Amino acid sequence: MKTEIYILSGFLGSGKTTLLKQLLTDEKRQGRKVAVMMNELGKVSIDSDAVEEDVPLKELLDGCICCTIQEKLEGQLQGLLTVEKPEVIYIEATGAAHPVEVIDSILSPLFADKIEVKGIISIVDGKRWLDREKLTPQVQQLLIEQVRHADLLLINKTDQLSDMEQGAVSGEIQALNGHAFTILTSYAKVPMNKVRGLSFSHKEKNHSARIGSDLSLSTFVYQFKEPVDKESFEDFLRNLPDTMYRMKGYIKFHSSKYPFLFQFSYGMPIYLQENMNMPLNMVFIGEEIDWDQIEIQLRDLENV
Repeated sequence: MKTEIYILSGFLGSGKTTLLKQLLTDEKRQGRKVAVMMNELGKVSIDSDAVEEDVPLKELLDGCICCTIQEKLEGQLQGLLTVEKPEVIYIEATGAAHPVEVIDSILSPLFADKIEVKGIISIVDGKRWLDREKLTPQVQQLLIEQVRHADLLLINKTDQLSDMEQGAVSGEIQALNGHAFTILTSYAKVPMNKVRGLSFSHKEKNHSARIGSDLSLSTFVYQFKEPVDKESFEDFLRNLPDTMYRMKGYIKFHSSKYPFLFQFSYGMPIYLQENMNMPLNMVFIGEEIDWDQIEIQLRDLENV
């Protein structure tokens, strides 16, 4: 059985830790085995006391999981999966984390087939959203990205907003992300059925029935059974849609004894030769991608 993973996203002070406490209380009520990963930009953990002692907690300090401490995250996550074997892991990202980068950090080819990313829950401070023009352009863009890639959106601290302001925030956010369920809330209170009903990793199963703006960020894991022709693989890369953001994993070519560690980001491929056999898993992250078609193309590569 795969371990469920939920990502809590949102800018500093938006209410992620308050939400986490409620989620953990519900998990305790359900009797599920749960673990938590908390990421802080500073050297000292601020919110770890929100997690009870009987819940396995991994703290990732002094850096962001989507850039400076990505390798540390992979090791910590693999440790949780191997030793604790939780049914669910909650990852509270820093307020500065970009959702695509967080997903990229989590999905290691070594254990991507053992986890199921259930979704990104983004929390927006309603007042800060209305006043976002006072922030730097970089922070404004980050807020937009955290909204755009969410699967469940909480517009928080609505007790501080008038009815008109609540309507304005809700309208602007739904215009940016029409596929996510949006909830107006105070103290990050959320109906648990909306959280449990999330499904991120398996959106691809419904792609043939969904079109246009309803499709959002999703992932796909492919396991190669055979070596492939390198030139044919590079032709495949050249024809990928622009919304294929990341690829990473292990691939073996006809000409090589051992596989390569392969990474693809912003259209740039990188190959690193391994000196041992590795599981030939490849992780894909994209937006509005027909994963069935990608799978057909990958199978064709193995038959060349």
